Amino acid sequence: MTKYHTEHTWVRVEGDTAKVGITGHAQDTLGDIVFVEFPAIGAEFAQGAVAGVVESVKAAADVHMPVSAEIVALNEDLRVDPSLANNDPEDAGWFYQVKLKDPTELDTLMDASAYQNFAG
Repeated sequence: MTKYHTEHTWVRVEGDTAKVGITGHAQDTLGDIVFVEFPAIGAEFAQGAVAGVVESVKAAADVHMPVSAEIVALNEDLRVDPSLANNDPEDAGWFYQVKLKDPTELDTLMDASAYQNFAG
């Protein structure tokens, strides 16, 4: 199940953890991503809080946490090759793996159809 935040991030629950990344719409808006700043493993974030930064050839942008969570893993492949976020932002280009603090927050997020309507 993938859900979308208004700040153009997604969360995909996989068992007792979830992966988080930026949406294809965010990537299209930013252009070619050249650097990703990750938080520390173990860092905790409230829903909507800034959890990192992504830099592209056009601009830098904050990455917002779609749900309250603790960082349990980072996509080291993305650190080495930021183009993964350009080529496959909603799969291989994931940013962090997290442990959800409050799974009911998923109910406040959009499904794919609602997000498409929101993002235009």
